[in-house]
Amino acid sequence: MNPTMPSNASAPPQITLPDIPVLAMGGAGRAALLTTDGEIKTLPLDTIKALIHKKPVLCCYAPYIRARLGKDVDFYPVDVLELFAFVHPATFAIPTPNGLCEILTLDKPADLEDTPIALMEIAKTLLAHLQYDELEAKAPPAEIAAVMGLQGKGWPWTPYILEALGQTYDPAIPVHSKTALNIWKHLPEWEESAPRPPPHHYPLEDHEVGTRLTDLVHNSDRNIEPRPQQQDYAKQIAAAFNTPQQSGEPHIVLAEAGTGTGKTLGYLAPASLWSEKNGAPVWISTYTKNLQRQIAKELDRLYPVQAEKEKHIAIRKGRENYLCLLNLEDAAAAATTTYTPQHAVAAGIMARWAAATKDGDLSGADFPGWLTGLLGYAGTLGLADRRGECIYSACDHYKKCFSEQSIRKAKDAQIVVANHALVMIQSAMAGANDALPARYIFDEGHHLFDAADSAFAAHLTAIETRDLRNWILGNEGGKAGRTRGLKRRAGDLCAGNSDHEKMLQDILDAASQLTAQNWSRRFKNAAPQGPAEEFLYAVMQQVNARSPDTNTPYSIETPVHPVEMDIQIKAIKFRDILTHIHKPMEILAAAFMKLIQNDEGLLDSDSRKRLESVSKALIYRAQTLLAWIDILNSLKSTASHPQFIDWMEITRIEGQAVDVGIFRHWVDPMKPFSTVILPHLDGMAITSATLRDTEGEQGWSNAMTLTGAKHLASDSAAFSIASPFDYAKQTRIYVIDDVNKNDVKQVANAFRQLFLASNGGALGLFTAINRLRQVHQHINASLDEAGIPLYAQHIDDIDTGTLIDMFRYDINACLLGTDATRDGIDIPGDSLRLLAFDRMPWPRPTLLHKARRAQFGERAYDEMITRLKLKQAFGRLIRSADDKGVFVMLDSGLPTRLQNAFPESVTINKCGLSKACEGIKDFLDPENEYSM
Repeated sequence: MNPTMPSNASAPPQITLPDIPVLAMGGAGRAALLTTDGEIKTLPLDTIKALIHKKPVLCCYAPYIRARLGKDVDFYPVDVLELFAFVHPATFAIPTPNGLCEILTLDKPADLEDTPIALMEIAKTLLAHLQYDELEAKAPPAEIAAVMGLQGKGWPWTPYILEALGQTYDPAIPVHSKTALNIWKHLPEWEESAPRPPPHHYPLEDHEVGTRLTDLVHNSDRNIEPRPQQQDYAKQIAAAFNTPQQSGEPHIVLAEAGTGTGKTLGYLAPASLWSEKNGAPVWISTYTKNLQRQIAKELDRLYPVQAEKEKHIAIRKGRENYLCLLNLEDAAAAATTTYTPQHAVAAGIMARWAAATKDGDLSGADFPGWLTGLLGYAGTLGLADRRGECIYSACDHYKKCFSEQSIRKAKDAQIVVANHALVMIQSAMAGANDALPARYIFDEGHHLFDAADSAFAAHLTAIETRDLRNWILGNEGGKAGRTRGLKRRAGDLCAGNSDHEKMLQDILDAASQLTAQNWSRRFKNAAPQGPAEEFLYAVMQQVNARSPDTNTPYSIETPVHPVEMDIQIKAIKFRDILTHIHKPMEILAAAFMKLIQNDEGLLDSDSRKRLESVSKALIYRAQTLLAWIDILNSLKSTASHPQFIDWMEITRIEGQAVDVGIFRHWVDPMKPFSTVILPHLDGMAITSATLRDTEGEQGWSNAMTLTGAKHLASDSAAFSIASPFDYAKQTRIYVIDDVNKNDVKQVANAFRQLFLASNGGALGLFTAINRLRQVHQHINASLDEAGIPLYAQHIDDIDTGTLIDMFRYDINACLLGTDATRDGIDIPGDSLRLLAFDRMPWPRPTLLHKARRAQFGERAYDEMITRLKLKQAFGRLIRSADDKGVFVMLDSGLPTRLQNAFPESVTINKCGLSKACEGIKDFLDPENEYSM
């Protein structure tokens, strides 16, 4: 990543580094410290803590170091990772010394003692790169670094950056942060385009689908061997693009494709071909960010020329995923008045990132996940519009808005890569006359049920009602902040119309009775304020009164009925407040839409867009309010609506109560999903490696239910393509029968022995965070001593995506995690060679699960869910023909009837831990290829 240096460049300014100790973390409970005297000391962590306490230290990824050293040490990090994020924004690197050396093309340290020197080389290289900075014109590093310096009280890298740029840092010189960080003036503006003409209805022929797939396979320097299964898959999935024969009967195809089939290119072939022939978009929806990125990368095969790809391919996500330039401007303006240096540092690095990013996507490939750990949530992900506060064309940055850019790009694209949540919300908010995509491919189709469950649920809780209050009122009491209320978003749209102004004021007045900030403190003091808080406090009391164990670290829930009279009385008062918000909100939304419909050419394009956007936002909130009102009205009856399951809950995260209220979910969430998408739908393919829990018709029947296919068409096509992998040769399965799953010390010892037997490259999956923590506590030190890095979700102060990247990068590392580390990850090769479950992943016996269990088949439903989880986990092991992997279940209670979750060709070995470890060592020994 060396920048191009001009041939006529004069000698660059001198580069110096801080004269402070350099710290590098190692294994076996030790770290290396390079002192200011030039001596390298390899010492135990306890000794290191004493040496660096209250001192500045050059290091890499301070959050990880703090987690390793413990909370009792306080040091002042001068982090090379922050410097990397400043110098090379929108560039991902593994947040370790080795990872930085690799991306900067430096020699990696040979051992721990070499690592402090490597950190100094990294810092020197980064400062040298600034001397030829490609972002100089858009985001001048000297000016931005000066802001971050906070007149000598802020970022420790500031004086060294300015020195490398041939300047002297004078902390006494005042800086104007909003001017220095004004990168938005250089961003391009989007343009409107003409509406698309109606699509054609040309069919796809088998031979042209096969030809397109062959072209995609060969159109890359990443060679892929031809796969007959992939050709078969592509031709069968093309049936989703047949022309509908009658209204309301779209073509639905369920396609199960075993791991290694090559389903991504398999569906891209017919999708891209149909889009080109018919002049209409195809939306490809995923569940995980990882797959969305993978699809975007595979699309390079379709459009190897980047300009063509930019023209025809769009990535669509919800507005909450994109950097809001107005939020960035507010953060920039406050940077020099902050009392917290981290705020100024975050503002500077995010300004550099905004100037470099391709699309402003904070969940995309060019936003390093570890930045949030370094800079804090508020200064990174918190800069997105996560509260629905966009003011649209009233914003000075509207024409440069990253989210608006993505929306317009998707309108003209041939292939749009989106996610399940966005597709569902977009469909739910659409009117009957709105033009929505008519062709979809849902990859990771086994997650459609969960995505719909989230999208169509109604939560009448303290957090949700507080967020609605914030959305309506914005910042209250003169407090500083970025929250923009409804009056700022819609006040000028109502100006001059007394009826509209009154409705807006009625909404504002009623919203002041909703849950306010610091509600949890008032609940602890038994002092709720207003109808909303009084009702929710009564709910909390009822949950506690009915719970047999209020000291559990998990959420506490109870059925709604029977309802105490006190709650019913408070519910009426609360319902009246919600009604006073809902009615004027609904009327105002309709009035805005009427202004558009009756326009005689007086409204400009931006005003029409803004009226439409604000109206849709009001309608969406009004729908939420209507669901809440219905929940409150249902408290008068003796039972819930048969299509819904309602319950009261105190939500806890890691033992701390964070929310309370009434939760309503659809028993079958695929019903509302099918209702909103069906009017716009011509064809849909739903695909996954694990659509069915079992072979045969019963498996397809379950798949039709969980994907909603049975609600969408009277006759859906379904097919399955087997994996090309030789699982009998490439995998082993062990069920351990001599470990007591209820004894955490035995379980921890088993994980330790398994991880040692595989020499790392292992993923430990847990069904409970508490057990994960306990096992980590027991095995961390011993694995550290063995030189095996151990990462852990919910323990390391690192986002899950970065943890997985670090795990993938180090083939001897181990990772402990929950469902998030199982779903949607792709770790080919030796980095994942062993996967172990702590116990059977039975579904949690919640009230919601109880209702669905009764609806979908009692014990058979439990077993279906569990079997699918086992199949999905096993599928993580083998990602290529050269992979080898071992699956271990530490729960001897794996029923025989669930063993069909695994390939029939693989023998399941039920044995003791010692014998399993011997088998694992032998099987994974590179000298014994595919041996037992």
